[in-house]
Amino acid sequence: MRISKILFLLGMFLFQLNFAQEKADVVLNKALTEAKAKNKNVLLMFHASWCKWCHVMEKNMNLPETQSIFEKKFITAYVDVQEMGDKKKLENPGGEELMDKYKGKDAGLPFWLVLNPKGEVLADSFNDKNENLGCPSTPEEVDAFVAKLKKSSKMNDKDLQTIQKVFTKKN
Repeated sequence: MRISKILFLLGMFLFQLNFAQEKADVVLNKALTEAKAKNKNVLLMFHASWCKWCHVMEKNMNLPETQSIFEKKFITAYVDVQEMGDKKKLENPGGEELMDKYKGKDAGLPFWLVLNPKGEVLADSFNDKNENLGCPSTPEEVDAFVAKLKKSSKMNDKDLQTIQKVFTKKN
């Protein structure tokens, strides 16, 4: 009988581990390691399950016409933050602290950064007024987003125009 209780408890522990989110620094370090190996930059996205604009951003990045563009230039890593109630378990431990490290604590979501493989910030989601672009949707926001992508990834004009077109559409 004791063995079955021990096995049951061990099983429950392992079950819980499957649902534990990776620590935010682990997510980032994996992305940086992969970026270095593949000679790409990291697009680090802070998001939450309840965030409509986070879902729009991810949808726009994963459309057939844009997905290959982002995959060609970036290793995209997601850190889940700012969850509430029973969704709190979706958060990556240390995500809030990592977001704060990059001055995104009060920025709103989504908050994103482009990092080189050394972890140095090449671009962030703040515009020149220090406002978070989040998921760009207005022509001005999309222009700022495209300019940041061009500077931080050296995308060609055709790819940038595709991104411009997709993100400017009404969401």
